[in-house]
Amino acid sequence: MNLTGGIVLFVVLWFLTLFVVLPIGQRSQQDAGHIVPGTPAGAPEGTPWRRKLTLTTLIAAAIWAVIAWIILGGLVSRADIENLDRMFR
Repeated sequence: MNLTGGIVLFVVLWFLTLFVVLPIGQRSQQDAGHIVPGTPAGAPEGTPWRRKLTLTTLIAAAIWAVIAWIILGGLVSRADIENLDRMFR
């Protein structure tokens, strides 16, 4: 894995993690008891962005480190991936 591949892998993992973390603990305006006129009652009340982005970065970094260790440590090689279909025949 080169530098560009590592960066692309991290960015993809970061966005996937963000979409998983974002709805966790989210409260609707109806739950909070304050509905802004012109918005649906199920709209989010407020999002703690700093906490969610920090958590997303930490989780994505941990997942990236495990995947980078697997790739750079030689646990899985390109030959293993090329021969993967032979395991299921």
